[in-house]
Amino acid sequence: MTSSTVMNYDIENDDSFTQPVGRWSVLYYGSGHMLNDITAACWFTYLLLFLTDIGLSPRGAAAVMLSGQIADGFATIFIGELIDRFGHFKIWHGAGSVLVAVSFSSVFGGCMPCRILSTSTLKVETISYCVFAAIFNVGWAATQVAHMSMVNCITLNSTSRVVLTSCRNAFTMVANLSLYAIAFIVFSVSTAKTHADLENQYRWIAYSSIFIGCCFVGIFLSRTEEPRLKMGLRGNSHARISWAYWFKKILYYQVALVYMLTRLVVNVSQAYLAFYVINDLRMGQSAKALVPAIIYICSFIVSILLQEMAWTGQRLKAYYSAGGVLWVFCGAGILILPMNMSAFMYVLAIFVGIANALMMVTGISMQNVLVGEDLSGCAFVCGTLSFLDKMSCGIAVYVLQSYQSMSPTVLDNNSSITSLTVLDNNSLISTSYISVTRFGLGLIPAICSLVSVAVTFTMKLHTPYSKPLVEPLLQ
Repeated sequence: MTSSTVMNYDIENDDSFTQPVGRWSVLYYGSGHMLNDITAACWFTYLLLFLTDIGLSPRGAAAVMLSGQIADGFATIFIGELIDRFGHFKIWHGAGSVLVAVSFSSVFGGCMPCRILSTSTLKVETISYCVFAAIFNVGWAATQVAHMSMVNCITLNSTSRVVLTSCRNAFTMVANLSLYAIAFIVFSVSTAKTHADLENQYRWIAYSSIFIGCCFVGIFLSRTEEPRLKMGLRGNSHARISWAYWFKKILYYQVALVYMLTRLVVNVSQAYLAFYVINDLRMGQSAKALVPAIIYICSFIVSILLQEMAWTGQRLKAYYSAGGVLWVFCGAGILILPMNMSAFMYVLAIFVGIANALMMVTGISMQNVLVGEDLSGCAFVCGTLSFLDKMSCGIAVYVLQSYQSMSPTVLDNNSSITSLTVLDNNSLISTSYISVTRFGLGLIPAICSLVSVAVTFTMKLHTPYSKPLVEPLLQ
């Protein structure tokens, strides 16, 4: 019997690996991604708005985001490979968190090279933001891959894996709500009359977010142990799984496509939500925080409820499909919603939040089903899937921003045409164009949801060790 076979035999017969994970262990694990989540919420919600507000063109702002997404994408593969080779999830997590905290403050803290070189040209500003965005995303990737791949090495119990993922998603909602609470306070208390005032607003938001996130990272690192399953496999030099093993699996491509489309739904919709409520629906400035807050409150509630279920492959597919279909209807509502009925956006936000939670929890859990007991390749799977996510999101936003028009348009309260009026020499000058923001928020997520649901139906998901929770998280 080979050492690899002995290791697998010991794992299968060690009941502690298949028992449900305790409540506190689940909560400590879930807190570990708070810094990533709160900075990502600020990144996707306010980065494009911030950069265009301080003078960058829509394409220049999209280039900054794309540079970060490309750096993140390649870093996930490289870091995933290193984690599979050497382990030490917590070290990678901690190092990535430090890099995130330092670099994120530089992204929203103003153009540092501009101050050093005593120049403020658009070219220097764009390059500066691109560099710091790339550094931020490399740290983000290290933290994300380490945290996501830990799930598979903490337990073999499929229900507990979903519970850990669901708790992680619940903390994602807490992070987003924290961000929007901070943003609401900042936007309500201070008024931005100059670029300096605007930068100060976002600087307060960024610094507050970093502080909150770092507190939770400290809890995670101090209370979560390095997974025993991974440490056991590291002792076996033959345990590492080659890349070709995954590329031969049909389920790998199915899960990769579903995960990529799910992240496109969430990230693209988040990136254009603030633009949509302000520019297309003409809602008040507070809506930039209130509408996203409603989405994440609903997502948080659903994520908590999902932790109370015993999960099977069929149930994962059913709940994911329900979320995808719900997003299709939400997308249709966003496309046709006129400005004189903008209050209905608060209703749509409720269903968007429910759909996001259903898709994210079950979509990520499909990764865990794919990995199964092949723990030596878990970081590679998370890394490659995250690579597809980052690249696709970056390209999608860049393309949408490239078509974003700055032209004046006719005011029309009952159409999906963005509206502005310009008075020139006492005459009304008007042109019209289709709102890229509206279609980016409504059409892209709806199409991605529909395709991902179709792919989900073709999957064959097997979930061994599916024992129900002994102690529910809700009392």
